[in-house]
Amino acid sequence: MSNILLNVSIALLAGLLMTRVFSKLKLPDVTAYLIAGVLIGPYCIGAFGIQGLGFTTMHEVETLNLISKVALGFIAFSIGNEFRLDDLKKIGKQAFAIGIFQALAATLCVDLALLAMHFIMPDKLTLPQVIVLGAIATATAPAATLMVVRQYKAKGPLTDLLLPIVALDDAVGLIVFAVSFGIAKTLVSGTVDFVSILINPLVEIAMSLLLGAVMGWVLTQLEKLFHSNTNRLNMTIAFVFLTVSLSMISFSVGPVHVGFSSLLVCMMLGTVFCNTCDLSEDLMEAADKWTSPLFALFFVISGAELELNVFTDWAIVVIGLVYIVFRCVGKYTGTFISAKATKCAPQICKYLGITLFPQAGVALGMCATAMQLGEQGNLIRNITLFAVLIYEIVGPLMTREALTAAGDIRPKSADVINRRANKLAAVGSDEAAEAAALAAEEAANQAKEWAEIEARKENRDNKRK
Repeated sequence: MSNILLNVSIALLAGLLMTRVFSKLKLPDVTAYLIAGVLIGPYCIGAFGIQGLGFTTMHEVETLNLISKVALGFIAFSIGNEFRLDDLKKIGKQAFAIGIFQALAATLCVDLALLAMHFIMPDKLTLPQVIVLGAIATATAPAATLMVVRQYKAKGPLTDLLLPIVALDDAVGLIVFAVSFGIAKTLVSGTVDFVSILINPLVEIAMSLLLGAVMGWVLTQLEKLFHSNTNRLNMTIAFVFLTVSLSMISFSVGPVHVGFSSLLVCMMLGTVFCNTCDLSEDLMEAADKWTSPLFALFFVISGAELELNVFTDWAIVVIGLVYIVFRCVGKYTGTFISAKATKCAPQICKYLGITLFPQAGVALGMCATAMQLGEQGNLIRNITLFAVLIYEIVGPLMTREALTAAGDIRPKSADVINRRANKLAAVGSDEAAEAAALAAEEAANQAKEWAEIEARKENRDNKRK
């Protein structure tokens, strides 16, 4: 138990300290947390075997998996709170069309690219592996996207459309993966199982949405028993914990396997809660502060879980790079075409696809299922790990840049920066001078950056005219 507490504290401290280093490089906190996790993981500092400096074995990382599951539950709950009916009436059709089309486009692009690789190196990449990797390409990382949106307080048309699409990715990905995995199992074993291919994924999605809806309604009714926002917040947090635990239950009814997707269940919990509870906005704002260290831990643990030994096999690196490039091509072109077709604004058509590049938790869950293919599952897992490592480090930065270019992330106003400088100035005279200089420099850089973005937009508008 003491080792677990020590690892939790080391992980959290490492992540927080790394954000100070990365803030000077103007990189998102998510990237800092992931790099911190890699550094204190079993393949870097942890490899020296010194307790208190990092995770010495992968088993130590796995002991903190419960934290990751709870964090994903809260992330899904937060995204579910973006599904407010008033907003969905405006963007629901666009989000639905783009969410489905871009996921299928990513699968198609990866399938075609890896199919070509299969013919080039059939001894390294089999047809079942091609089909499963194409399905995994649908998944997007809701956690990384939400963290970037929160850190930079992104707000605007692109952000409003992004979060529902990221949530929809989970449902689409589950169906595509279940069907593709069923086909892959048929190719490996030679026996067709229609229940696994069609019935099980539909049952999982339906049961997940039902459980989440029931839990959301019950939570809203229980909130009415309390008059203090503190107690209401405690009730909300307890219910997310309870919902995550219930979503881990699975059982069979005859040949049909009944399971739940914790992401879908918690998203539905958040959706019903935000549309039935009048105080949901205030409670979510309070919950965001409570969950901040939990999310930091989640990303540090995710970084520590990344296995760097995947770089030792040239075939994995080559296939992984093809997977990464063509998944990005599919995500971007699928988003661009569907956004154009649904008459989205030009900046959404241009930048939305870039924000869908990050990939992590859902994909890792899929590749864990793919291990049922035996030896063929090992390659799928390693390629997914390789892709996640690249996506999670580069993806948040690209998401931030896309949101900034689209105008959803705006630079801090001079008033905000000056207030911060005045607070720092109260510390002492030397610090005051340094704070004022840094504030002035930051304000000037941000003003210049924003002016350049506005100028580029104006030039594009003039050219169209």
